[in-house]
Amino acid sequence: MAPTDPGPGPVLVARKWVDRRPTVDLLTGEVSTDPRSSGASEADEAALEWGLRLAGVWGVGVLAVTAGPPDAEAVLRPALAAGAGGAVRIDLTSPPGHLAGGAPSSRAVASALALVARTAGSRMVLCGDLSLDRGSGAVPAFLAGELGAAQGLGLVSLAPDPDRPGHLGAWRRLDGGRREELALAPPWVCSVEGGTARLRRAELAGVLAAGRAPVEVVTAETSGPAPPHPARTGPGRPRTHLLTGPDPTADARHRILALTGALVERTPPLTLTLGPGEGADRILEALRAWGELPGEEFP
Repeated sequence: MAPTDPGPGPVLVARKWVDRRPTVDLLTGEVSTDPRSSGASEADEAALEWGLRLAGVWGVGVLAVTAGPPDAEAVLRPALAAGAGGAVRIDLTSPPGHLAGGAPSSRAVASALALVARTAGSRMVLCGDLSLDRGSGAVPAFLAGELGAAQGLGLVSLAPDPDRPGHLGAWRRLDGGRREELALAPPWVCSVEGGTARLRRAELAGVLAAGRAPVEVVTAETSGPAPPHPARTGPGRPRTHLLTGPDPTADARHRILALTGALVERTPPLTLTLGPGEGADRILEALRAWGELPGEEFP
């Protein structure tokens, strides 16, 4: 007898409790936060709105999750008011022997979120593309690795397939005004930009109910706080290559030609169809020819 498809499960929306108006020391780079100005970022609000939209199309639930202290429940209750069916707060604790203080690493947060996703049977996870404190956008990528899921990061639009729950098209912004189109099937982890959707306004009844709704609390152990980023107070690093200007004694035409590179011999463009290994070798060969890599082989 063939195993039955468990389905995609609820849409898990990860939300981060951050200070939306932090104070930064201009000399040391130290960030000071205030719980009174803390909440969810625009990217996390957009992720929640997309989660509610996808859940409405597919007829599944929405589970809002955050990792942080009890004050972090401030980002869960608005999600319940907007239509989320459940909320989970992960209380991250450090093992004995670690010093107190400091935020957990992105990998530790992703590991804790993955545990909640597996417990809830969720194969669809939505996040904001980056947070307001670190801004690395690393948690969605780490989370996709923890779940063994496909990842669509930095998305600008989503298009759910109404006939196949969990399947959707997605578009990501690329350089040069281009877009990349993705076709995703569960399990997947997606992160969206903050300007892609505006969170719906919750009804008064939902707001009142969310204030009384229980928030499930789970405990996850981390490997200790993330290493602090060293503050750089010295001068900036110079360019890796010395760029010389055109000959000041030349006329204007030759100076313009030198600035635009029209007089420089260039390698003509090539279109190659290669396998992964051959393609990597060809890229390294070109980088060595341009002087970007040493001539010896890597160990």
